[in-house]
Amino acid sequence: GYTSRPEDPHLYCLFNHNEDACRYGIGIGVLAFLACIFFFMVDVYFPQISNATDRKYLVLADLGFSGLWTFLWFIGFCFLTNQWSWTRAEDVYIGADSARAAITFSFFSIFSWVSELLCPTW
Repeated sequence: GYTSRPEDPHLYCLFNHNEDACRYGIGIGVLAFLACIFFFMVDVYFPQISNATDRKYLVLADLGFSGLWTFLWFIGFCFLTNQWSWTRAEDVYIGADSARAAITFSFFSIFSWVSELLCPTW
């Protein structure tokens, strides 16, 4: 989501020069990746957890996180789409396809996280 002009080495966000748009997209993506690693490890060790209360809390945490992240990806999709619609064409030299891909993948991430809510792996 960052690019620079040939005459200016300073990087700026493609999404209407709004740094918050780029930070938000990167932030929820990185945190989602780390959470997926954590919940994958929970799934691996889940059969070895004998305490029913701990298992219940882990399942509820997984469902709650999936619900929250579904909402955050929806907000991210709306935010990036809005900022992209306000971006002037002359401000984008390189990276328009990358910006559109970020918007597309944030849209499909909504369905990925909803599927985790509806069809959990446990």
